[in-house]
Amino acid sequence: MLLYTLIAMINYLVNILVVVVIVQFVLSLLISFNVVNMHNNAVAAVWKALNAILEPMLRPIRKILPDTGSLDFSPMVLIIGLNLLTILLSGIAASSAGL
Repeated sequence: MLLYTLIAMINYLVNILVVVVIVQFVLSLLISFNVVNMHNNAVAAVWKALNAILEPMLRPIRKILPDTGSLDFSPMVLIIGLNLLTILLSGIAASSAGL
């Protein structure tokens, strides 16, 4: 039962992290198309906070991926990796429970 609770907590944190990645992606599109301006203090603060949270996870992925110019596939790879992690942990929990 404790293992299921731990995996549920990890799954919840992974879902929050996926939402943060999507918010950063949408904000980067809004910034690049000049819908929002980085001179706005609120936008700059949110952008810095999102980068501070995600950059330690995205940097190693960017080192591995080939350079694709202006397209950055590291957020997509991070989301896929996090989903694979939750699937793996759920499988481990199910196998340890004998299901």
